[in-house]
This record gives sequence, C-alpha cells and structure tokens, in this order.
Amino acid sequence: MKITTQMVKELRQATSAGVLDCRKALEASNGDFDKAVKALREKGLAAAAKKASRDAKEGLVGHYVHPGARMASIIEVNCETDFVARTPEFQTLVKDLAMQVVAARPRFLKPEDVPAEVLEQEKAIFRKQLEKEGKPAHIIDRIIEGKLNKFYEETCLMEQTFIKDNSLKIKDMVTNAIARLGENIRVRRFARFEVGAED
Repeated sequence: MKITTQMVKELRQATSAGVLDCRKALEASNGDFDKAVKALREKGLAAAAKKASRDAKEGLVGHYVHPGARMASIIEVNCETDFVARTPEFQTLVKDLAMQVVAARPRFLKPEDVPAEVLEQEKAIFRKQLEKEGKPAHIIDRIIEGKLNKFYEETCLMEQTFIKDNSLKIKDMVTNAIARLGENIRVRRFARFEVGAED
C-alpha cells in the first residue's frame, strides 16, 4: 500500500511522533492507522522507560488554589531541560498534578515513601478487622496485602487514579508525558494546605 503524506500527517497529529517514525509505522502496518498508532505508543513507552534513569534537574513549581481559597497545593515537577519546562503540555501536567493533590488528598508520593510505622499500624488495624470478621488465619495475610494495595492507591499520589480520567493512574500519566515530550519527568515533592486542618 502506498503511504501518502496525508496519512503521515494524520498519524503525526494523533501521536506527536516524528515524521520518519510515522512513515515507518505506517509501512510496517501496511497502512493500518490503528496498528501504526499502537506501535508508536509501545515504542514511546519503551523509550520512556529508558529515559527514567536520566537526570531531571529543571522543571517547575506549580500550585493550585481551590475556589474559595480554603484549600491549596504546591508541587515540584522536574524535567531535563528548561525548554520542556516552558512547553504548554508540561505546564498543563504540573497544573493537573497540583489539582490532584488538592482533590485526592495524597499523604505520600510513592509506596516506598510510606514510613514503616504507618504501614505496621495499617496492617494491625486490618488484621484486627479481619479477625473480628472471623476470617481464617491462613488467608489473612493475603487479604492484608490486597488492602495495603488499596491503601497505596488512596494515599500515594503516584498510585492514585487521575481525577479527570479514572482509566489513568498518575504514574501512567507521567510515563505518557515522558513518551510524548522525550525527557525524563519526575514528581519530586508536594504539599497540601487546608484552612483549619491538622498537619
């Protein structure tokens, strides 16, 4: 099948991939648009995984103040270059992440950041609940593991479901941005403020 300039242009608009990559993907898929999109996405995610080890020392500090000014957040998101930090896509990502912090109230960035004492406390609470429910001892640990995963999804920013698209986790949203922007992106830290709330 002959690959036209128009086909390449449409694929480029849909994926933000380079012209040559678009042409190669279309040739490999014999002009099948959906297969070409899938191939480019997979290639982008593989490239994103490679970029994850690179230094990210540029970026932005973003913020979001909820209407009524009773809740707000501040977040630092790093990338590799000032050029990417100034792009509208990176700025939108930072703003969305700041909004996520206000709306979803994460306490930690990643599961590895949850202090051991907090984990032990949660496990003890889950164990007591399950024993009260009369669950057999040999399956309690497995149930606790599942409950801990749910705990991470609620309390760790990177594990949370994105408030604007519940088919997407925050970590996937960041990985997708790495694939599209071509640089490592790292959420470094955040803080959430609420009038009258305890720390």
